[in-house]
Amino acid sequence: MCTMVLSMLSKVVALAESKPVFALLEGWKDFLARLWQYLNGIHKIGNLQLSVTTVLEGVLIFIVALFLSRSLSALLQRRIAKRAYIDPGLSYTLGRLTQYLILTIGLLLALKLALNLDLTSIAVIFTALSVGIGFGLQYLAADIASGFILLFERPVRVGDRISIGNQEGDVQSINLRTTVLNTNDRVSVIVPNSKLVRDQLINWSYGDPRARLAIPIGVATDADVDLVTKTLLNAAEGVDNVLQDPPPKVQFLEFGDWSNNFRLLVWTNRPRLHRQIRSDINYRINQLFRDAGIEIPYPQTELRIRQGVSHIEDQLRVNEEDDVTSRHGD
Repeated sequence: MCTMVLSMLSKVVALAESKPVFALLEGWKDFLARLWQYLNGIHKIGNLQLSVTTVLEGVLIFIVALFLSRSLSALLQRRIAKRAYIDPGLSYTLGRLTQYLILTIGLLLALKLALNLDLTSIAVIFTALSVGIGFGLQYLAADIASGFILLFERPVRVGDRISIGNQEGDVQSINLRTTVLNTNDRVSVIVPNSKLVRDQLINWSYGDPRARLAIPIGVATDADVDLVTKTLLNAAEGVDNVLQDPPPKVQFLEFGDWSNNFRLLVWTNRPRLHRQIRSDINYRINQLFRDAGIEIPYPQTELRIRQGVSHIEDQLRVNEEDDVTSRHGD
């Protein structure tokens, strides 16, 4: 046994002393030493001092911060969503703010480690960037600032039904620069956050859950006003999502050029369904007006020529005679 062990040790020593293998190991050792020295060596770029390893560490920290921000934001939203007394829009806002906070801290740490910057230098860099943003990227900066206004002030929340311009839909998400609306056609509309803050919009889910809807209608000038009022009130009865308290109401607005204009006012606790409610009421108004013989007039234009008719007819007759004479002459 001892003889076998001594034999193996002698072979290992002989192999280690062989020149080709020893030279190869020395070459790899020298290469690794130079690579490590290069990776840890300080390189100057302007006033910045950095190394490859610190840059890689900074990138790794930012990736970890990005992963943690998304994970913790989703976890926080799920935990808050389990509490029924908390507004769902609030959980979304807290989740987004948590994500942005972790990303900001991760970015500052990554810059500090990768570029060996202190907080004062980072503040100077962001100040310079803000000047450039103010001149060249002012619309992008306005959208980002508006995104934070929407998250803090919360005039529009996730799940709200809003109308802006000719678009209407449910708020699906409020991102850093844009807000996504989901329409009834299942089409996603991307709206810049600055447009939601700057322009006038209707939030059908904000404040009081009840809303009053107005349905204008015009009738013939000779129609019975009392019959029109009674018929309009009957049209609001039995319609889905129309409240009877407060009760429906009819207003006589004005004597128009070709119609008497009325307005039916109804209340609903489902304002996001206002289009369907208007449609249901219009169907009933059309049917009940037909049954009651109430006419809905349309604009008409009459052209009357009081004088000069005979002169025009004579001129047309002369022109026809001239045409006949010219043909016979040819």
